[in-house]
Amino acid sequence: MTSSKANKETSLQINPGTRSPKNRMRKSKNKRRPQLSASEYVEGILKGNRVVLSRAITLIESTLSEHGALSLEIIEKCLPHTGNSIRVGITGVPGVGKSTFIESLGKHLTEREDRKVAVLAIDPTSIISRGSILGDKTRMERLSTDPRAFIRPSPTAGSLGGVTKKTRETILLCEAAGFNVIIVETVGVGQSETAVSSMVDFFLLLMLAGAGDELQGIKRGIMEMADAIAITKADGENEKNAERARKEFQGALNLFPRGEMEWERVVLTCSALTGRGIEEIWGTVKNHNEILDETGLLQKKRKEQERSWLYDNIRSELEERFYSKKEIAKALKAVEGDVLSGKISPFSGARKLLEMYFKKN
Repeated sequence: MTSSKANKETSLQINPGTRSPKNRMRKSKNKRRPQLSASEYVEGILKGNRVVLSRAITLIESTLSEHGALSLEIIEKCLPHTGNSIRVGITGVPGVGKSTFIESLGKHLTEREDRKVAVLAIDPTSIISRGSILGDKTRMERLSTDPRAFIRPSPTAGSLGGVTKKTRETILLCEAAGFNVIIVETVGVGQSETAVSSMVDFFLLLMLAGAGDELQGIKRGIMEMADAIAITKADGENEKNAERARKEFQGALNLFPRGEMEWERVVLTCSALTGRGIEEIWGTVKNHNEILDETGLLQKKRKEQERSWLYDNIRSELEERFYSKKEIAKALKAVEGDVLSGKISPFSGARKLLEMYFKKN
């Protein structure tokens, strides 16, 4: 048998002219999407394009200096189309079931209230690794596939109060995209929640019954800021505990001043698994919003929010510019060393760096 005949009979024969496949993955890996103009971003947002909305939010969250001007232009052009939503802040201790509750509330709003809901789920960032889990979409499986809902997990990046620095801007973009209920979920780790209350119309505190002394387990300041408290997981054998906790919290809330709108804060019970109490909670939110609107306090509240945003942005911008200076970054290590060795006080070190910054500007 000749070698040519053997080649013809073998199953390993390679036909002449066969080309090896191209590595498509390698080629597509280096391919970047073209940057859109501010007008293209705004057009996509106003049409409710979720891909463009997500890209715009990513842009405003960017710390790159070249993205700053474009982000600002997008926000400015979207401003006339904002302010037409109910902004709700939701906080609570870890384990209270914030994500499950928000998904249950969100589905109620999209299916029964015909609302468009945007959930800004603030994810804790590790101080050590600077990483974040960003797992809220996996915890809200039903809501994340709802065509009338939009979930955006964002890392806190160490921001006080468990809210990302760009949450306010994200609220405006979501409103411009047509979402008429904005839910801001905070980390709920006991830090200052003032940042949350300064950007929402209604502040809901979630609590868990049967987890120890409830009245000692939450700071007075957070309870004073809350417009309502909801005792979660009020189902099965836990219903009696939830009702007992509700009475205790209601008694505590009655001791707090009602505020300018004379709003009587209520404590409700709910179960995100069965849906019990969800409609009543949303009814409370709507009632609160209607009173704000009728009395003119909603407009006043939004003006106060804008004032707060102004000063917060000034502080944030100054901090970013301060640390971005090469001279400061270089001098910072030396000053830090002098402080740690006891040569100068932390106050003198801070003043020295600030004087250096303002001299350069």
